Amino acid sequence: MFTDRSDAGRRLAQSLTRYSEEDPLVLALPRGGVPLGREVAAALNAPLDVVNVRKLGAPSNPEFAFGAVGEGGAVVVDEPTMSALGISPRIRDQLIAQANAEIQSRVTAFRAGRDLVDVTERTVLVVDDGLATGSTAAAAVMVLRHLGAARIIFAVPTGSRSAVERLRQLCDEVVCLEIPDDFGSVGAQYESFPQVTESEVLTALGR
Repeated sequence: MFTDRSDAGRRLAQSLTRYSEEDPLVLALPRGGVPLGREVAAALNAPLDVVNVRKLGAPSNPEFAFGAVGEGGAVVVDEPTMSALGISPRIRDQLIAQANAEIQSRVTAFRAGRDLVDVTERTVLVVDDGLATGSTAAAAVMVLRHLGAARIIFAVPTGSRSAVERLRQLCDEVVCLEIPDDFGSVGAQYESFPQVTESEVLTALGR
């Protein structure tokens, strides 16, 4: 159990100090991952930014992802899964357009339209406040792979066992401090878990 996101971020940072010599880049998933990312970046003396991604979910089951869209026009689609779900190219293109619009809105809000820092050949620490299904986290990893990240370490204070195992298949390493047998939800693992506001994100990013 964690007091709040700042407490979780400080405890998470302690388990990531070994990466400080790799000149890592800390990328937080907005909005909930940003307070934790701030603590990790400060402890490792590393730059902090947000990575904006959207999973491409099946219309009948949005949590079931067949691909992901990220900043810089990155699009990753699992064609066999798309075909098995009966998703036509027209529907795929509509979903990609919707995802791109949402991403651009966040890029404008959180970075004033500035592009994501170049991740090519970098060690990237992706930080969030927890893993429930892991779908958005998986989307972030797919996009960062597509953009050329050398190593991807996904760091969270807590997560469900199934989501952590899912991410371990995609990342170079997953750092998760607590995997409760009875997970329930991410918020249930915190004493205080309020919504993170846009202004809090901008403050954490120094903007």
